[in-house]
Formats: sequence, C-alpha cells, structure tokens
Amino acid sequence: MTDGTSMAFGARLRVTMDTFGAVCVGIDPHPELLTSWGLPVSAAGVRAFAQTCAEAFAGRVAAVKPQSAFFEEYGSAGIAVLEEILPIFQAAGTPVILDVKRGDIGSTMAGYARAYLADQAPLACDAITVSPYLGFGSLAPAMDLAQQTGRGLFVLALTSNPEGRSVQHVGGAGASVAGAIVTGAAEANARAAGRGELGSIGLVVGATVGSAVRDLGIDLAAANAPILAPGFGAQGGTAAEAAAVFGAALPNVLAASSREVLSAGPDVAALRRRAEAARIV
Repeated sequence: MTDGTSMAFGARLRVTMDTFGAVCVGIDPHPELLTSWGLPVSAAGVRAFAQTCAEAFAGRVAAVKPQSAFFEEYGSAGIAVLEEILPIFQAAGTPVILDVKRGDIGSTMAGYARAYLADQAPLACDAITVSPYLGFGSLAPAMDLAQQTGRGLFVLALTSNPEGRSVQHVGGAGASVAGAIVTGAAEANARAAGRGELGSIGLVVGATVGSAVRDLGIDLAAANAPILAPGFGAQGGTAAEAAAVFGAALPNVLAASSREVLSAGPDVAALRRRAEAARIV
C-alpha cells in the first residue's frame, strides 16, 4: 500500500468494488448488537464480535467500516481491539475505512492524520471519515498525508440526519456548502481523473437524502470520488432509490450497511450471505 509501487486508495477500492460488489460492511459493536449476539457488553465482547466479523468479511467484501466510537467507549482495551483487527482485514486485501469523523485545524489536524494515515501508526487504516466544517482547506494535512501514503479520505458532504440540512444546504442551488465540498473533492481528485482512476478523496452522501443532490445542483459524477453512502437496509435506503439519489455517479457509490448485515450474526455463513445480498449494483 505504501511502498511507492502499489495503487492509490481510490484505484484499489475500485478493484474490490468490481470484484465483490459495491458494499461496505459496518463493524459496529454497539451494546444492543453485542447483547443480541449473546456477547457481554465489554471490551471482551467487542473483541469476540470483531473477530467474528473478520472471519466473515476479510477478503470477501469491497470494504469494511469500523465505527471507532463503539471501540473507544471501552478505553484502551477497546482501542486495542481495533489495533488487532485492522491488520487482519488489510492482510486479506480488504480496505478499511475507519469512521472517526475527525475535523480540526493546523497541527491538531496533522496529528489526527498521523494517527490514522501514517505508515507505522498503530491505527493505520486505508481511509478515514473527516468533517470539513472548519473549512475544506482545514483538511489539507490529512489530504497531503493520504496522498503521500496511498491512503484516502471520505469527506462529509450530504448527510441524511435532519440537522445536517441547516449547514449543508446553506446557499441553495449552485452555491450550497455541500456543493463547495464536492467541488473541493473534485479538485483534489483531478490528477487521478487524468490517469483514468477513481480519486482517493471520497465523499459521504446519505442514501436517504432524497432529491437534495438535484435540488442543490450538485454534480457528484464530476467529483470522480468514491461515495460512501450510509443508510441502506435498516435505515431505509433501497437499491431502487439509489439511481435517483446518485444519478450518473452511481457506479462510484459504495453502499454502507451495518445493522442490516450484522443482524444476521453471529453465524459467519449467515453474515456472508447477508453482505452479498446488500449489494446495490
């Protein structure tokens, strides 16, 4: 991944999406799910959960997305589980998108970048989610390091939570905050586009945002970005709606499914079948 000869994150993700189908399985050991799997609500339960997910999904899906919060809540013991499972997926060739939604400025953003995107970092992963709401330019330390190490970012753009509209839709059609974020990603991905590759600066766009992309006049396809789309399955997003939401950018959409897939556990074979069924294209 980082020896100077391997593909950039976007190109690698395109390969796994084409191979396994465009689904990203969330690794979300929230307390209710641990209980339903018959596991203790503890770091030990999280470890057993994560190990089962690794057995089920490593080398078998386009990507996985551990939600860092559900590990962090157990302190160092939970973080240790993350450190254990990330290399398992990576050794199997499965890209890991760590959902941390970091966003800060200057040296602090650079510190977050090193924590997840530097080659020798204990929590090094293939990509992280980031928040641009201190200004898209505040993400520069993370974008720069991701480019250097062959990793990627997924930038929050249009999220499906109702509160998001009050920030993301400001400016209206042709001048929205979300539109400016998509433009920033397009500029960051221009070099990859010139090589005919999918860019490594991705976007997060909810599967249930309805007509927001059209209403705001946003051209997602022009961003040449992988689009992480939470909200499929249990949250209401369907394959039938995906074409209407994402339009010409649909081939770049990575459907994120957590509860819908994980509810099939803890049986490994059932988890694999549910992940395969979650593909949207």
